[in-house]
Amino acid sequence: MSASLLEQLKSMTVVVADTGDIHSIRKFTPRDATTNPSLITAAAQMPEYQDVVRAALDWARRERGKGALREEIARLAVDRLAVEFGLRILRIVPGRVSTEVDARLSHDTGKTLEKARFLIELYQAAGAKRERILIKIASTWEGIRAAEVLEKEGIHCNLTLLFGMHQAVACAEAGATLISPFVGRILDWHLKETGKTEFVPEEDPGVVSVTRIYNYYKKHDHRTEVMGASFRNIGEILELAGCDLLTIAPKLLSELATYGGELERKLDPKAAQSMDLPQLPMSAKIFREMHESDRMARDKLAEGIEGFAKAQSALEGMLMERMKDDSANAARDLFRVFDLDGDGFITREEWSGTDAVFDALDENGDGRITAEEMGAGLGAAFRLQ
Repeated sequence: MSASLLEQLKSMTVVVADTGDIHSIRKFTPRDATTNPSLITAAAQMPEYQDVVRAALDWARRERGKGALREEIARLAVDRLAVEFGLRILRIVPGRVSTEVDARLSHDTGKTLEKARFLIELYQAAGAKRERILIKIASTWEGIRAAEVLEKEGIHCNLTLLFGMHQAVACAEAGATLISPFVGRILDWHLKETGKTEFVPEEDPGVVSVTRIYNYYKKHDHRTEVMGASFRNIGEILELAGCDLLTIAPKLLSELATYGGELERKLDPKAAQSMDLPQLPMSAKIFREMHESDRMARDKLAEGIEGFAKAQSALEGMLMERMKDDSANAARDLFRVFDLDGDGFITREEWSGTDAVFDALDENGDGRITAEEMGAGLGAAFRLQ
C-alpha cells in the first residue's frame, strides 16, 4: 500500500498541528504544535480539560492575592492556561510548541518583551527548556524589534500574522527563528477583492506569496524558517510541499492522511539558490512605506491583530464567567453549612458569622437569608476582592 499524502509530506516538510486539542496532536503525531487563544478557548471548554482550567484560575488567584480584580486574575490565568496546554503538548511532540503573546500588545515593544519573558519564566519554572518554546508575536515593526531582542536572549520567536514581503525581510534580518505567513487569509482577501470564487492551487495568492518568501530566504541564506499557516484546502498545502514547516488544522490533516498518490516536492532550497532574487533593503522607513502601499498586508495584519485580541478577551471573559460559577458553588456549599434545619432559610440564630455580614446578605431585611441572597452577596464580595 502506498504512503498517504501526509506521510509523504512529513518526509520533506515538518508538519505542525494547528490545535490546542491534545487528542488531535496524539492522533497525527506532528513534530511541533502551535496554539492561540481561539484554540485554547475551544480546548478549555472540553470536559476533560476542566481540571487544567481550574488549576490555572487557582494559581492566578494565589499570585494576585486578595484585592485583585477578576479581570486581573483572568488575564493572568490566560497566561497560565496557555503554558499549561503548552506543557501538555510538549509531553507528546518531540519538538516545539508556540505560545502567543497577547495580541493587544502588538504595537508595544516593551510590553511584548515583558510578556514574552514572563511566559518563558513560567515554562522554565515547570521544567521546560526554552529551546522547545516559540514565543508567537505579530509581525508589526514593534513586534519584530521585540523578537530581535528576545532572540539575542536565547528566547526563540515565531512571527505570526505575516502577509507581505516587507514583513518577511524584516523578520529575517532581525534573526527570528520562525515566520508564519498566512496562506488562507491572503487567499480570502484576493477572493473578496477580485470577486472570484477560487484560484487554481499554483496561482493561489497565498501560495505564490509563501513560495516567493521561501525562495528569497534560501537564496540569501537566511536562517529564519518559513512555516506556512492558515490553510483553506489541501491544494494549498500540496503546492507548498518542501516548505520548512507547515502548520495544519486537524480536519486537513485527516484529509491528507486519507488520500494517496504521488506527492511532488514543490519548494527546494537548491533550486532557490539559482534564482535571480535581488536582496531587498530594509529599515523602519522602508517597512512602513511598503506596508502602507501593500493594502492586502495592511488590511489583514490589522484584522488579524483585532481578531486575536478579541479571542484573548473572549478567553478572559470565559474565565471570569467560570469564576462567577465558582463563587456560586461556594455560596451553595456555605448555605448548606448554615441552614441547620434544612428549611431553605438561614436565620440569625443559625448564622454563626458577624451581624454585619448577616445584615449585608439579608437584602430585604426580613431576618432570613435565602440561597439566592447568599449567592448574590458572595458574588458581589468576590468581585470586590
